[in-house]
Amino acid sequence: MKKRILILLCAMALSPAVFASGSQNFFKLHIFDNDTREIKSLLNSQVRYANRTNFNKFIATYDKDYVNADGFNLETYSNLVKDVWDTYDNIVYGIKIKDISVKDDSATVEVTETSYADIPVSSTMDGVLTSESNSIYYLKKNDGDWKVASDKVLSETTSMLYGDAKNLDIKLSAPAEIQAGKEYTASLEFTPPEDVIAIASIASDKVEYPQKQPKEVYRKFPDDNILERLFISNSDNVNEYVVASIGLTKADVEDLSIKLSLTGFGYKIVRVNVIPKSEEAENVKNE
Repeated sequence: MKKRILILLCAMALSPAVFASGSQNFFKLHIFDNDTREIKSLLNSQVRYANRTNFNKFIATYDKDYVNADGFNLETYSNLVKDVWDTYDNIVYGIKIKDISVKDDSATVEVTETSYADIPVSSTMDGVLTSESNSIYYLKKNDGDWKVASDKVLSETTSMLYGDAKNLDIKLSAPAEIQAGKEYTASLEFTPPEDVIAIASIASDKVEYPQKQPKEVYRKFPDDNILERLFISNSDNVNEYVVASIGLTKADVEDLSIKLSLTGFGYKIVRVNVIPKSEEAENVKNE
């Protein structure tokens, strides 16, 4: 296969058609290929540095004027990374680059990113963290080097499950995108193990730093195994998280007394991107 590719490249270089259409197009093709390789190398190096928790090299892949779609600048994002790595130093990160578009000194990259970590809690209970997101990276080239200038998370799901909750098939549904100040429904669905009392809550909170603990109101999980809650998206033009919390307990009867023991618990989190009112009005105007 490599020989065939080399032959095709040689044929392109020698073809009169290439030069007839202008030699600059041929050289642009090679420049684009170099840029694509450099961008792939940059994003893969981010994963490598993250897996080694090499903070300085990881942050060096970002432009000094970096600001993401959640409004975090490089300083805030750096603090967020430090907090995560101080809490979970064994996360394994992965990336799949789906598409790269380059124009002059700017580039747009679509990716799917994953993370995984074992979370020990006690000698009798441990947990697992899993996360998957679909994002767009915006890069710019300064002095010959590509840097990440911004990024936007299109969708994101994170689970932290402990004990018996690790065996559950938990579905948390919410719109990936909603207009500011609009109602939306979030629903939680799973089938608890037999002879287990399940409680759950659904809450929402803004994507901000430091992240606040959402207020949880636990209730017995419904018999139809679906819990729903209605929210109104914030009017501050800030993206949101919907957080589902669950708890699993067993009841043991001893000497006419009931003793409850926790067998599992966990959290599932999905992102809801909020469309600012200004963008909503502009979209209506353009239509």
